[in-house]
Amino acid sequence: MIVDQLVLDKKPSKSNYGSDKNSEKPIRSVAKAISWRVIGTLDTLLISYILTGKVVLAASIASIDFVTKMVLYFFHERIWNTINWGKQNK
Repeated sequence: MIVDQLVLDKKPSKSNYGSDKNSEKPIRSVAKAISWRVIGTLDTLLISYILTGKVVLAASIASIDFVTKMVLYFFHERIWNTINWGKQNK
């Protein structure tokens, strides 16, 4: 099939990052962490405001949430990147 041939013709990446060719570079994990945290922080801000009725308190909660969960997400991604379970080896 054409699709099978395209997959077979795909050249391996010149990047030699780690032993797993499917692993992500740390900068990609950072970008994903930031984009996801923006979404999550807006959600936290909205929920905090609905529960407290105070914008300043809601913003404080959302700010702390943004920083701590972004750091946790980054390390979560890096750990999962080292686990081969569920990956398709090419």
